Amino acid sequence: MRQKTSLQIAYGRFRATFVATIVFSFFVNLLMFVGPLYMLQIYDRVLSSRNENTLIMITIIAVMMLVSYGFLEFTRSKLLVRAGLQFDDVLANPVFNRVVRQQTAQPGSGAQVALNDIDKVREFMTGQGILAFFDAPWVPMFLALCYAFHPWLGLVATIGALIIFSLALANEFATRNALQEAGMASQGANHFVNTTMQNAEVIRALGMEKQLTKRWLDRHDAALAHQATASGRAGIIMASSKFIRMSLQVAILGTGAYLAMMQQISPGIMIAASIVMGRALAPVEQAVGQWKQFVAARQSHARLKSLFDMIGDEEERIALPDPKGNLRVEQLYAMAPGTKDTLLKGVSFHVDAGEILALIGPSGSGKSTLVRHLVGVMPPASGTVRLEGTELHHWHPDQLGRNVGYLPQDVKLFRGSVSENVSRFHDDPSDVDIVAAATLAGAHDMIQSLTNGYETDVGDGGTSLSGGQRQRVGLARAVYKEPSLIVLDEPNSNLDSTGEQALIACLQELKKRGKTIVLVTHKANLLALSDKTVMLVNGTVEKFGPTRELFQQPPGKEAAAKPAAAQKAEGETPVVQISTSGQKA
Repeated sequence: MRQKTSLQIAYGRFRATFVATIVFSFFVNLLMFVGPLYMLQIYDRVLSSRNENTLIMITIIAVMMLVSYGFLEFTRSKLLVRAGLQFDDVLANPVFNRVVRQQTAQPGSGAQVALNDIDKVREFMTGQGILAFFDAPWVPMFLALCYAFHPWLGLVATIGALIIFSLALANEFATRNALQEAGMASQGANHFVNTTMQNAEVIRALGMEKQLTKRWLDRHDAALAHQATASGRAGIIMASSKFIRMSLQVAILGTGAYLAMMQQISPGIMIAASIVMGRALAPVEQAVGQWKQFVAARQSHARLKSLFDMIGDEEERIALPDPKGNLRVEQLYAMAPGTKDTLLKGVSFHVDAGEILALIGPSGSGKSTLVRHLVGVMPPASGTVRLEGTELHHWHPDQLGRNVGYLPQDVKLFRGSVSENVSRFHDDPSDVDIVAAATLAGAHDMIQSLTNGYETDVGDGGTSLSGGQRQRVGLARAVYKEPSLIVLDEPNSNLDSTGEQALIACLQELKKRGKTIVLVTHKANLLALSDKTVMLVNGTVEKFGPTRELFQQPPGKEAAAKPAAAQKAEGETPVVQISTSGQKA
């Protein structure tokens, strides 16, 4: 039997509240008869008998019933609000987890919109829109009372309900496609502006504002056009609904007046029938008014369902012994997300615990793609990446995260303090561990020189810090609690000479402590620290072996000459040619 998803569990918990709300809705709608019945008694009994005691008693009874009505209305609203909180509590973590995994597998997919989808579904299920749907099943009860007053009155009310219901269906068919297209266009426009504004300084410096504004406006105007189309159609239907609603009031009062003149009903019934018909039509009118919110909630539900169908729950993983750092890559193939382009082709190599592996190659050769596979954020198209003999996806993500350090090429910090970023936002981290990581990364003195030291707020994406400072804090985050495998992608791209010396000292110390390091670099001084080297060219391993053997210098060349592979990685002519076996050609 297939296990229920978190989305199904969330809806399942809401189902019990739905049942309770339906029960409350029955009594709420039953108490709606208080107004028309009270009016009927006033016109037909009190005014004709002029009995003050009768007026006082029926007024007391009506007030007590209305107090009960108010209590029941409050209770069912409270039930829905509480159920909405439970709904959010069940879904928040699973949706965030799936958004991260989806965004990792397909960058730029806009998966984060699912976080807003939870709010839209919850708001509909806890607001006035859902109450209109709960009240709608009791419409026949009010129509039946109109028929009990007189068949003609019941017929007028029924025709009115059918017309307004038809308008609701017309609203659905007239606006569905336009609202869907508007939602997609709006999502695309928002995603474009969010990603574009991350490079606001480049836009300003290079005079690209006008061009990018035009591109955003094209997307924005498309969303507005579809929205205007849907709103225009809905506006016509809403105006028609209000016209028909007012016309129905005239029709039922006119019919009632005629029947009263014919002495077939009393004047009290005429007024009561008008009130009852208004109550019968109210849920239908509310449904028409809340239709846009309903459509938005339905689209959000469809996106959430698609997300949960596409990405399952994290499988339970047994806790394995912490790895020592032995890394093996076997026949790894990788595809560009959403395309059939092969980025890595049959990549194989191994690194033993305590070794430093240099990863070199020209731009576009697949180095960063390989790095993402080594830390488990991209799934292989085929082949395996094993840490301590176990494939990465067999490790529990939390345990793997504790034992892997990662410094991406484009270092991104998160809104919070330096200490929070270094500690990876762990709950109640040890100050000793934070300072130890910063000291190991050679960043302690730099952090202390900041305005508030370790409590300095780094800003969104770390914008409060310079590129070099971000890189050094990112290195401290990578070595926090000394993970067994540390992967660094161009770790010195923004460092000055002092930062580079601190990086070299960090790498040497990590090697002494038996940590495995994978290092993407073009710099000879870092390449010289490595035990092994992998040269990638066009997604394939062109050379792999001990660094000393791969880059032996011919007699008469100075030892300080740049390694051949480093020159090749930077597009220069190599000093020596390396044979496939790793010996000098």
